[in-house]
Amino acid sequence: MVLSTTQIQTDTWVKSTWEAFAAAMADPQYEEGSGYFDQDHMRIEMAPLGAGHGRQNSVISKAVSLFAMVNGLRIAEFINCSFHKTGERGCQPDLAFYIGADFQLPPQDNSPIDVNRFGPPTLAIEVGASSFKDDLGAKRLLYERLGVAEYWVVNVAEQDVIAFAVADQRSGEVQSSGVLPGLDITLVEEALIRSQQEDDSVLMRWLMERLNIN
Repeated sequence: MVLSTTQIQTDTWVKSTWEAFAAAMADPQYEEGSGYFDQDHMRIEMAPLGAGHGRQNSVISKAVSLFAMVNGLRIAEFINCSFHKTGERGCQPDLAFYIGADFQLPPQDNSPIDVNRFGPPTLAIEVGASSFKDDLGAKRLLYERLGVAEYWVVNVAEQDVIAFAVADQRSGEVQSSGVLPGLDITLVEEALIRSQQEDDSVLMRWLMERLNIN
């Protein structure tokens, strides 16, 4: 049975049509949630996000952006932004990046980014506490089918980053990023561990030293 927007059970996958998913995403009662759609199922996450999620999200954003800047990589970051391949797939990663010389910047309006027009993000990142198992499971399959080049899952409780290279709708774990050449995942994990005790100024100075920024 397909559920209407007044019957949606949140924080789990429920059978749905694309039209019902799109209607739910436009419903004010879910405007604070994150929406996903794949294989005729949708998931709307409404669980509260704590300091661990927010802090680690911020640290990874800084690390990726700083690495790209130092290495002269063209990059555009999107935080908690929706990406839709209309009728097929929808996602709302915690962080997403277009990386490389050829991407086109989407317009800055309130519409989800059209994957058919702009392509999937190069790198999608999910920062997971209560959603961690789903991030490794169903969402990983969603991002494989969407066509991202790389997908990271962050375990908030352990400050671990599990990175996957994606090709031909299949993924395999990697220890060094392919879309950010030269970035070892261990550096990102060390930044997350340090963020438990260090403020942003101290952490950024450490990152700059590790990246040989004078």
